[in-house]
Amino acid sequence: MEQLPLGVRLRPASTMQGFRVGANGSLVAALEARAGTSGSSPLWLWSAAGHGRTHLLQATCALAGAADRRAGYLPLGEPWLDPAMLAGLETLDLVCLDDVDAVLGRDPWERALFGLYNDLQERGGGLVLSAGAAPAGLPVRLPDLASRFAACVVFQLRGLDEAEQGIALQARARSLGVELPDETLQYLQRRLPRDLAALCAALDRLDAASLSHQRRLTVPFVRSVLELAGD
Repeated sequence: MEQLPLGVRLRPASTMQGFRVGANGSLVAALEARAGTSGSSPLWLWSAAGHGRTHLLQATCALAGAADRRAGYLPLGEPWLDPAMLAGLETLDLVCLDDVDAVLGRDPWERALFGLYNDLQERGGGLVLSAGAAPAGLPVRLPDLASRFAACVVFQLRGLDEAEQGIALQARARSLGVELPDETLQYLQRRLPRDLAALCAALDRLDAASLSHQRRLTVPFVRSVLELAGD
């Protein structure tokens, strides 16, 4: 898989197998299809923060790479990016742009996005975009870009309920090689924000602390780690 410059790398844990599908079966199927083939309408997925947009975009890139396709991921919400970095992405088989809404309303970005969209369509490349809202609800200033976004196949990414979140978190813990007991899981769900991204970030910190101190993820140990971290 083609890696992008400036340190943009896919997280190893961001896989389709590691995503709890829940009510998002149609979206996941569409992403899996897009990872393997090009030439279809671009996909747009939107949701509130913490529902797994970044995970899914990175997993789609990883899946494309496993199929020997050249894929690239860019998180447009990062302040160090500039529109010139979109140049050349049209040569890839698949481009996944995260947090597109972070750059809308800014003329250089909108012109760059418009050019990339057209170039990918002309070359037969695939495009997946994510944002916090559907295209119709975003402040796109360039009319031609708004019309291109309106042509995307739009999916809303649905959040997991508490039980599904728990299953997903324990599956992630197993993938890290650590046991997450039910009582510790319940403590985390009561203590932390109810979004999977926050819970997974906390689990990653707990896994590192568990390895460092050679401790199991008991409630007292987890409480001490979170208190030190200020959570």
